[in-house]
Amino acid sequence: MILVVVATLTTLLVLYSLYHIFKYYTWKISTNCYLIDYVCFKPSPDRKISTLTCGKVIDRNKSLGLPEYKTLLKMIIRSGIGEETYSPRNILEGREESPTIDDAMLEMDEFFTTSVSDIFAKTNISPCDVDVLVVSISSFSPSPSLTSRIVRQHKMRDDVKTYNLSGMGCSASLIAIGMVNKIFKSGKKTIAMVVSSESIVPNWYCGTDKSMMLSNVLFRSGGSVMLFTNDPTIKTRAKMRLKCIVRTNIGCTDEGYNCVMQKEDGMGRVGFYLGPGLPKAAMRSFSKNFQQLMPKVLPYRELLLYMWRLAEQKVTKEKGNSFSAAAKINYKSGIDHFCLHAGGSTVIDAVANALGLSSYDVEPARMTLFRWGNTSTSSLWYVLGYMEAKKRLRKGNRVMMASFGAGFECNSCIWEVMRDLEDGDVWEDCIKDYPPENLVNPFMEKFGWVNDETEETISDNVEAFKKRWQ
Repeated sequence: MILVVVATLTTLLVLYSLYHIFKYYTWKISTNCYLIDYVCFKPSPDRKISTLTCGKVIDRNKSLGLPEYKTLLKMIIRSGIGEETYSPRNILEGREESPTIDDAMLEMDEFFTTSVSDIFAKTNISPCDVDVLVVSISSFSPSPSLTSRIVRQHKMRDDVKTYNLSGMGCSASLIAIGMVNKIFKSGKKTIAMVVSSESIVPNWYCGTDKSMMLSNVLFRSGGSVMLFTNDPTIKTRAKMRLKCIVRTNIGCTDEGYNCVMQKEDGMGRVGFYLGPGLPKAAMRSFSKNFQQLMPKVLPYRELLLYMWRLAEQKVTKEKGNSFSAAAKINYKSGIDHFCLHAGGSTVIDAVANALGLSSYDVEPARMTLFRWGNTSTSSLWYVLGYMEAKKRLRKGNRVMMASFGAGFECNSCIWEVMRDLEDGDVWEDCIKDYPPENLVNPFMEKFGWVNDETEETISDNVEAFKKRWQ
């Protein structure tokens, strides 16, 4: 009798243990974050902004004097941007100094209507299947919110959880993904949609402050929509799986907080201030971010070499810091592709130098900047789209995404490619032309002469100066 009781209790204990093991296993596999698919926004051809259009926009700004004209032209030819980028309609129609909320809504609606519909058609997922909606538009936050606008346009469920992110800058896309990833940790099967873009309309700067003029040169219209899930039954359709995500914010320092800021100039004109401390803040946040990210992805051999170099630096009292030691790391030992924010040629160069990347590694970011400009938080997805269109992404590859944003923030993540990817998306009709044999900046051809001018040779008459570049 006792043996029967013991056997029964043992069986129950084993079954109980197996139940909890199975429950833990099913919970564990339901907390992964899978990227089902994504689409990037391609505005209509009538929204392209050419060198001629740029000249007309500059010419309309009557507050500019000769120094400002020269500064703007030099910024344009050094920007790394081509003339296939896109602008909001109010700027093309000459109303940049007096934008309306309807102009800003039109810019958003053209993106929402096209791209949100495209992602549902591409994945065969219904708007009613979406459980979580996150919209990241940093500098335009109307009421009702933009999330409510999408819910209304696409007839989503009344219990969809919506989050509207603002003020996060160019790094908002990864912040949104971090939020979605945390939601997935609950283990409940969920589908989340992230909509990322930026509103150019209310943020076009019409003043003369040189530190605020650069944003007009770099930023262009664009956007991306991504679908994520933690449902293991859908993972066979997924493109990538999130391995880890790291966020770094150095806003506790004056230098970090003040280097990128929306503010008014001396004349009360609103614009985005890009301060001289920006490069230093970017590299500081980048260094701190990578100190957390690299142990998660690099093989032990590289980590041991890094610690050895750091210790050697301290023993020999060699000048340098943790980042100078990290600069010798072979990052490609743990990362196959580098998806970098196409914020500007200077940003791309700085990251390439810090990580020891080749021209092949940064080609997707450079080509994205040239073709689309800096589309803010969505730029990472144009860069990823370039990699996919070039058929670089193979099953098992690891892709690092890294972006910067106001705050000052550096955010990064690692993706694992689930299957061979080769969707052309917005690059499909032009990918064969990239990279061009000769990447001549069209603005250099038009305005490059300004680099050779001196105060003695250039006319001090603004009208004479304008006639030369028009």
